[in-house]
Amino acid sequence: MPRTRRSPGSPDAVKLLVATANPHKVTELRHTLPGWQIEAWQAPEPPVEDGDTFEENARIKARHARAYAPSDVWVAGEDSGIEAAGLGGRPGVESARWAEDGVAALLAALAGGSDRHARYVCAIVAISPGGDELVATGTLEGVVADEPRGSEGFGYDPIMVPVGETRTVAELGDAWKAEHSHRARAARALASDLEERPW
Repeated sequence: MPRTRRSPGSPDAVKLLVATANPHKVTELRHTLPGWQIEAWQAPEPPVEDGDTFEENARIKARHARAYAPSDVWVAGEDSGIEAAGLGGRPGVESARWAEDGVAALLAALAGGSDRHARYVCAIVAISPGGDELVATGTLEGVVADEPRGSEGFGYDPIMVPVGETRTVAELGDAWKAEHSHRARAARALASDLEERPW
């Protein structure tokens, strides 16, 4: 399918404001989409993230940003976390708020259990200056390691071992994440959707 020629209003021609206080997320998005001008942005007051899914929380962030951000730029909300099969999908949308030390809490919760399968989930909702909403998701399957390993990445990366790998995401490093992470997959899905639309 031929690509649609994009206008100067598309995210790779102007700044994309990502509603987040986490600089690591913006860094990952920049690594995955180097042609985009991506900046972290925060509203005067943070939104209440009370969604039941990652997509719902990403939409809450994006719509909140759209209400406050300059009207001539794209905005995006992102929500992500880890779902442990042995815990019925927890911590899920509570990943960032589950415990003061989420890694230690997850290891403790899984101690003695036989099912250590888990997956990372990322949802991105982007809103155009005209109010059009795009949704993209990405996942990364793996297992939870017995102990933290590695120094790169953030969050649960030191204990997440992707399928087909023997090292944790924190050991695999930023270059690997830019190609294979749940966030990278969601970002590329978003970019692909944008390529096909007549903005």
